[in-house]
Amino acid sequence: MSQTFDLILKGGDVVNHAGRGIADIGVINGKTAAIGDLSQASADEVIDCTGLLVVPGVIDTQVHFREPGMEWKEDLQSGSLCAVMGGVTAVFEMPNTNPTTTSPDMHLDKLARAKGRMHCDHAFYAGATNENADVLPEMEKMLGCCGVKVFMGASTGSLLVADDEGVERVLNAISRRAAFHSEDEFRLEERRGLAVDGDWTSHPVVRDAEAAILSTKRLIRLARKTGKRIHVLHVSTAEEMDILEQHRDVASVEATPQHLTLEGPEIYERIKGRAQMNPPVRDAYHRAGLWRGLQRGIVDVIGSDHAPHTLEEKAKPYPQSPSGMPGVQTLVPIMLDHVNAGRLTIERFVDLTSHGAQRVFGIANKGRMAAGWDADFTLIDMKRSVEITDDWSATKSGWTPFHGMTVTGWPVGTIVRGKSIMREGELVTEGAGEPVTFMEALPKRS
Repeated sequence: MSQTFDLILKGGDVVNHAGRGIADIGVINGKTAAIGDLSQASADEVIDCTGLLVVPGVIDTQVHFREPGMEWKEDLQSGSLCAVMGGVTAVFEMPNTNPTTTSPDMHLDKLARAKGRMHCDHAFYAGATNENADVLPEMEKMLGCCGVKVFMGASTGSLLVADDEGVERVLNAISRRAAFHSEDEFRLEERRGLAVDGDWTSHPVVRDAEAAILSTKRLIRLARKTGKRIHVLHVSTAEEMDILEQHRDVASVEATPQHLTLEGPEIYERIKGRAQMNPPVRDAYHRAGLWRGLQRGIVDVIGSDHAPHTLEEKAKPYPQSPSGMPGVQTLVPIMLDHVNAGRLTIERFVDLTSHGAQRVFGIANKGRMAAGWDADFTLIDMKRSVEITDDWSATKSGWTPFHGMTVTGWPVGTIVRGKSIMREGELVTEGAGEPVTFMEALPKRS
């Protein structure tokens, strides 16, 4: 008797923990139910994946979707549209909104805003301040909380924990891995006067490599002192990679497509304020160091740090121009282009975009293509060459730092828990996103 599935992905080039090979994938009730030869099986829906790569759904563990408070730049709905258009099946959203996500009520508010509006699955960071360590243990156990985020360099409002005492207080309070923006606020304050009006090439001078290196050294020392795990976001220097290599037991590492692809001073001269982000895009020496770290296995995850601002805001003369750029929609195409260029394998791409997130954050049921896990898949045409343009970008801000770049390797399908969300650049299912669950914060069931 043939088996019946809700969905069969037919004849794709499947890449998962078992290796790579042509296979069918059967889905029942939103879960992967079988991988192999399903030629004798039937399904309510069959997607022909001949000639396509099928990989575990891509997870972007660092996005800023600006809601509440800055919806003219982005909101949860538009940001999640960018995600699924780019082949991303789940996102972790940052707390530096207005108001900030620093209380249980604000976390619940974000979940409520996401319900029925976000197209991909989602989780939200709890923001740490100098005053809220007492509520962080409650927040990190809430449904859809991916952990605590700490800004050691200046950010929005109260979301700055600059001194060792404050960081130590946060780490002592929590039990899950905390994510850090690692730049030393005291050094940044000393160097702000080095900003040259209207000259974006001075941005990596103000926020120099030493600001990041000093902060990461401090952070590792505090992690060891408190016996807690840390996740260092958007690492931008060659030296940090070498330092973090020696502390793999406590520290996990994120790199961004921007830092791996763009290079100063050329990018600042060419696209000016659109190239400005924190920590900065640096020169060829540091970009090469990031690639060495990735190729040696030091980098655990790729996150986009999607942080849009309007073109009007970005056109202000430096240093009045804000830091941040869109990225969630271009994460997959940019990294696939690097795969096609031979800088990493497709297996390493999968490790960085799904398996790594699952390991680092302890995601329940996602990040792995195996029986019993959520049926999240990204469908890829590795031969398709496309020019990335501002017009293609779905962000409210209406631009991408990669405008005009032609890449080879393109996401053509986004499937979340067995539902087709994006097919060939068209949104086919709206508002189906649900909160991500984590093994250290599983909901209690009677």
